[in-house]
Order: sequence, then structure tokens, then C-alpha cells
Amino acid sequence: MGMFSNKKNPDRFNNIFKGKPVKGLTLRRGSQLLTLAVLTIMGIQFADFINKLEQGLPGGVRPAGVEGFLPIGALISLKHWFASGEFSMVHPAGLVILILVLGTGFLLRKAFCSWICPVGLLSEVLARVAHLTFKIRIKLPRWLDWPLLSLKYIILIFFAHSIFIQMSPQAIREFIELPYNRVADIKMFYFFAHITPFAAWTVAILALLSYLVPYFWCRYLCPYGALLGVFGPFSLTRIKRTPESCTDCGKCSAVCPSFISVDKKINVLSPECIGCMECVASCPLDDALVIATPAKFKLTPRAFAIALFVLFWGGIGIAQMTGYWQSNIPRHELQHRVQKGLDDPVEYGHFRGGYE
Repeated sequence: MGMFSNKKNPDRFNNIFKGKPVKGLTLRRGSQLLTLAVLTIMGIQFADFINKLEQGLPGGVRPAGVEGFLPIGALISLKHWFASGEFSMVHPAGLVILILVLGTGFLLRKAFCSWICPVGLLSEVLARVAHLTFKIRIKLPRWLDWPLLSLKYIILIFFAHSIFIQMSPQAIREFIELPYNRVADIKMFYFFAHITPFAAWTVAILALLSYLVPYFWCRYLCPYGALLGVFGPFSLTRIKRTPESCTDCGKCSAVCPSFISVDKKINVLSPECIGCMECVASCPLDDALVIATPAKFKLTPRAFAIALFVLFWGGIGIAQMTGYWQSNIPRHELQHRVQKGLDDPVEYGHFRGGYE
């Protein structure tokens, strides 16, 4: 198989860019735009909050949702919860988001990747621009694609082994209370606000690779995607093909961003399936491809979207109402640390320092 796939479906891309409604995809696009709007508001709020901390001014809102960008810290908090039964309130929103993402993976495959994840949205935009540029779907040859597919699972195994096997419950507890972890969200903000040339080049190269090879980051490197992929064969929903109704037109396989041969399967159980419903939307028949459960219960795209919305955003709402969303780190501590500076390698090394 060559690097350039000759499978095309220009009508699907024309429909999307001309604004023509496509069954199932309009709902997904709305979900992606909702997430983008929420993240934009959070980014503005967080920048304002840190600016006020730096100047010693009152006010400002620290949006707890920024903790969703601290997946390693969330995994450590998950291990702490399992080991001690204590739900850490240092970055509780990060743990809540991780739990909800895992829940969507078990119930709705990797729908988080294609319906909510902002990096997934960026990758999709780059893939569509690439398609408009090259007029073909680009795929690496199998001899290169398969080894690269293993990378995200290797990364996942590394972090899982480091956290769940190597770190003792005591080490986990100590890490959670470290100054480094307590201000990890602020350090993340500074990382992007004052990005180094090396980091900027790294991000640019990854973006370029995701343009030249669609979904490069998602397909080959994202450990979150690998974690959700583990649930793929066991998820309570999957794409199901009815051979009796299928005309073998191949459109479903031609548009699959994960290059799954949907037209050759009865149940799509691949860990690479992201639940995007591109295949369902491209099918010319209503009953040839459906979203189904192992009990043969069928879901409409609208029911799938509602289930995802209720599970993810409803779960966040419940966490907010029950007090498991906002961090218990006092504002005066954050202000003290920000004004003092977060660059001290002794105080802000992973296993050093303490707050006085």
C-alpha cells in the first residue's frame, strides 16, 4: 500500500463546507463548537486570574476545567483514590474529567476524541484542509503505519507502569502535595504564554505532521486515545453493519478517519474507532450502518449525542453541585507562589520543596 490513498469522497467534504446538514455530523459539529467556546472562555478567565495574582489584586475566576489539561496529575490522583479511598481536592476537576472520559470510553467508545477533545478538533480541521489541498486521503504505508500505531500504547504503558506500579501510595500522596503539583495548572499556562523556541518548534512540527498525515498526533502519539482504545472491544456501543442491507459501495471505509475497513465488518470493534459516525453519515441507506449495543439495541445519532452530553457535561454539573470540582488550594497560597516565582528548581522540582 502506497503513502497516498486514492479513496475519495468529495461529496462528503463539499456537504460539510457548504453547510449542508449531514445526519449525525451536525450534532457532532455542535458538540465540538460548544467545547471550543467553553475552552475559550476558560482561557480568558484563567489569564485574567493569573494576571490578578501577579499584581496582588483581588477578584478573577480560576476555571477549574483547566485541570483537564493535566492528565498525568489526574492519573496520579486516580491511583491515590484507589489506594486510599480519598478523593484529592488539590486538582479535583482533573480527576473528575478523567473519570468522565473513561466513562464515555466504556459506554460510547472513543466519542470523547471526536466529539469533545479540542486536539481532536484541531486535527480534524488540519485533515480537512489537507484533503482540500491534495484532493486525496493520505495514509502511511502499512509497514510504517502499524509500528507507529504502537507508539501511543507504549507511552500509555510507560505512564501507567510509572504511576500504578512504581509509585508507592506514600510517594503518590507526597507528589499530590508538592508545590510542583499544586501550581501545575499555572506552570502549564506559563509554558504556553512564554513558550520556548524548542517547544514552539515541537508544536509546529506536530501540527505540520498532522497536516501531511491526517490525525498524526491522535493516531500515533496520544496516550489518552490509547487509554480509551483499551475500552474499544468492550464498549457498550459499536458501529454495526447489516450485510443484507449493505450495497458494498465502500463509502463508509473511504471516509473513516481511522482507515478501518467498515464495509468488511459486521461489528466495528477496532480500538482505533473514534465513534465519529463519519461512516454512518456517508452510508446511502438508513439501516445498513447503525449505532448498536451488544444486545442489538439501536441508537439514533441524536440519542448517541444526548447520551454523551448528559454523561460528560452532566457529570461535570454533578461534580460542581457536590463540591468535587473546585480546588481547596487557598488563593493566598497561589498568590504567594506566583509573586515569588515558579522557576526555583529546588522548590518546584517534582519531589522537592514545601509550602511554608
